[in-house]
Amino acid sequence: MTSDQPRNVLNDLRGRKIVSDVSNEELLAKHLSSGVRTVYAGFDPTAASLHVGHLIPLSVLRRFQIAGHNTIALIGGATGLIGDPSGKSAERQLNDQSVVMDWVERQREQICRFLNFDGSSPPQIVNNLDWTENLDVISYLRDIGKHFSVNAMMQRDNVRTRLEREESGISYTEFSYMLLQAYDFVELAKRFDCTVQVGGSDQWGNILSGVDLVRRLLQKQAFAITLSLLTDSEGAKFGKTAGGAVWLDSTLTSPYSFYQYWMNIADADVAFLVNMLSFTDSQKRKELLANHAAKPELREAQRALARELTEWVHGTDGLASATRITDVLFGGQLENLTEGDLEQLWQDGLDRAEVKSEQNLPMVMCEVSLANSRGAARRLIESRSVRVNNNSITDVHYALTREQALFGRFHLIRRGKKAWGIVQHDEG
Repeated sequence: MTSDQPRNVLNDLRGRKIVSDVSNEELLAKHLSSGVRTVYAGFDPTAASLHVGHLIPLSVLRRFQIAGHNTIALIGGATGLIGDPSGKSAERQLNDQSVVMDWVERQREQICRFLNFDGSSPPQIVNNLDWTENLDVISYLRDIGKHFSVNAMMQRDNVRTRLEREESGISYTEFSYMLLQAYDFVELAKRFDCTVQVGGSDQWGNILSGVDLVRRLLQKQAFAITLSLLTDSEGAKFGKTAGGAVWLDSTLTSPYSFYQYWMNIADADVAFLVNMLSFTDSQKRKELLANHAAKPELREAQRALARELTEWVHGTDGLASATRITDVLFGGQLENLTEGDLEQLWQDGLDRAEVKSEQNLPMVMCEVSLANSRGAARRLIESRSVRVNNNSITDVHYALTREQALFGRFHLIRRGKKAWGIVQHDEG
């Protein structure tokens, strides 16, 4: 689809069950079908990296791009300093401006990887601090605040819920967040003729405030689209593991762990995720999910999703590394692993331990959760159930040395067929 052939993306989003709410849907459908439009999504820098929950708005921006529309990713250098009360039971901790600005730049670099910058209309990546930083208090109160009813603001779910919590309440700072977000829409409408905002379903009230402010200040029609949150069949948000969030930054979540996260998605959730996140066409998705339903034990849908998303987030090299590590840990040749692969496993892929120049194997097995005692470790070794760097070990006095380590650094210890741990020699 080229930029002179725009189409109504809503049909595709509806079919994928991505859409939660739409303002004035009939008019929006005509608006999208009748010309090239500009659509934006906002990303507040509340951490050093985006996480898997951000894949929904990123994928939606990409779908609008494919359909021929213009897109804007807004990074909230200003709103990130304030804190969005949506979904929060208490006040966010305010971060130093230098920290937030560092996160802005990190997220800018990440977003650049997800959108297509080729062609005549590349996406815009903007920072709302550019137009908020010099906004004086009197102008803010007269030109923006005058258009907001406190009564209406207090009825918003995210505000009302906080007001009902006597022990926490809500500060004027967070109460004002929706005004700043609404003003973003006005600025983007003026600067880029932006007419559509997309965001999570918890942003419905904030986005409608922006639609209303654009109408009041610019006398222009604007539209809101909210997206289903990335939740599983139990209602819990995707992207959380025992170790924390699943980040899109490879230094925080390795490509291997990212790949494994999707490989381990429950069968009850995989169809939902394929439809929401995959860029394959409808017919291929139907075939994939039909095959998965017939033989779920093959995990064909999880594998397809893991491959597609890992390549999108981490590139072809990241996918190659993730699949190479997976193959080795599930029966492949250890010699195929690179030093970078082992660094991923050390980062977050396996239980790990750091050792001195020489360390007794039974002790190390306890440290990487392959045995619950040294006696149990010795029995496992005697029963030929333990391998170190693919070598069968039967000596209970065996010691790990740097000379025997892979790349002079690592030992991979395997108990039985599937239980693994990784050991690295310290730099001393």
